[in-house]
Amino acid sequence: MSLKGVELQIAIPKTFDAGKIAEQLQQQSSVNQSNAQAASARQLEKNRETVTKANNAAEANLHDSEQEQAEQERKKREKKEQEMKEIKHPFKGNFVDFSG
Repeated sequence: MSLKGVELQIAIPKTFDAGKIAEQLQQQSSVNQSNAQAASARQLEKNRETVTKANNAAEANLHDSEQEQAEQERKKREKKEQEMKEIKHPFKGNFVDFSG
């Protein structure tokens, strides 16, 4: 297939344009891949922080429940001690014997 001079004037610039477009597409795919990798890394870091925050919250809740339980036990002991103080002995102090 032979090309005439007029046809070459049109074919050669189009070849350069096609080469530029192919290069741009190749670069675009690598840029897209690097963007996807960066997004994946950000998502992974976010997930790690979320798990850490959740663990911290769970530990805080556990710590709070332990404190509440200790406070309830302390109140029970104080109440029991108070009741023991208020209980009167059945014989002591009820009757005073002056006949003696």
